Amino acid sequence: MAVIGLDLGGTKLVGAVFDNNGAVLAEDRAMVERRGGSEVGSLIIAALNRLMSKAPTVDAIGISVPGISHTKTGRVWAPNIMGWDDYPLRDEVRASLSYEDVPVVIEADRSCCVMGEAWHGAARGCKHAIFLTVGTGIGAGILADGRVLHGAHDVAGAIGWMALEQPWDDKFRACGNFEHYASGDGIARGARELLAARPAYDGALRRIDPAALTAQDVFRAYEGLDEIAVAALQHAIELWGKATANLVSLFNPERIVFGGGVFGPAARFLGDIAKEAKRWAQPVSITQVELTVSALGGAAAMHGAAHFALRAASAHEGAER
Repeated sequence: MAVIGLDLGGTKLVGAVFDNNGAVLAEDRAMVERRGGSEVGSLIIAALNRLMSKAPTVDAIGISVPGISHTKTGRVWAPNIMGWDDYPLRDEVRASLSYEDVPVVIEADRSCCVMGEAWHGAARGCKHAIFLTVGTGIGAGILADGRVLHGAHDVAGAIGWMALEQPWDDKFRACGNFEHYASGDGIARGARELLAARPAYDGALRRIDPAALTAQDVFRAYEGLDEIAVAALQHAIELWGKATANLVSLFNPERIVFGGGVFGPAARFLGDIAKEAKRWAQPVSITQVELTVSALGGAAAMHGAAHFALRAASAHEGAER
């Protein structure tokens, strides 16, 4: 049995052919660049054709998308891809295939990440795990009793909207309180707010155009104990800790895996995050969880998409018997 796992991100598309043991047989990569709408659909189809040419047969296809995948319709909402407000990705992929009975599974990247880590990574062997992805935005893939939670309308895990602070501010409307300060963009956003509030500060971050300030700049300044960088990252640590406490209290997971581009450089703060979480979490369940960093890194979603495809292929094969 062979399947394809594809991971569509905001900047690139990566994919591979996997055998039923999870070994990678062939790989493919393409840049999304400024594409939108059907151009991205065509990019996916071209990648699938290249990968299918490298495998004698393909039994199922799994695709990870950066947004919401509606499991019943196969339509996708992806805010970082222009024209993907309600994109019919599954229908488009199926129409491109020369054999129509190949299962096509489309899942949100956060769901794929937790499934990938449970299959081959830092949550291996877990039936209760959470993948907390912190990059440009924040999301959570939630595995409970061995099943990924989707919610009533496939939006489960949109934890960037966690309300972790008072008072409400209209600036949280676009992405939520948690994501506003503790995502990659949020760390830079928090530093910019601190710069505006501290006109007497004359450190390293003052010499960077605020509009161009990035999380990487903040992490670099942190190495020199820059006061703005320390304050911005301390705020993020507090929010990561509170969110961890809430997730532990709600789901009692065996493991929480931190991934995305920020973890990364924020992996050093896991001990501080755990310390903050212990202040807020249910006292029994917080002693039962392990916090760790992704073992698969940027490949987690692709592996998860392949695992969803393998499950679909097995179900399809069983139905045909």
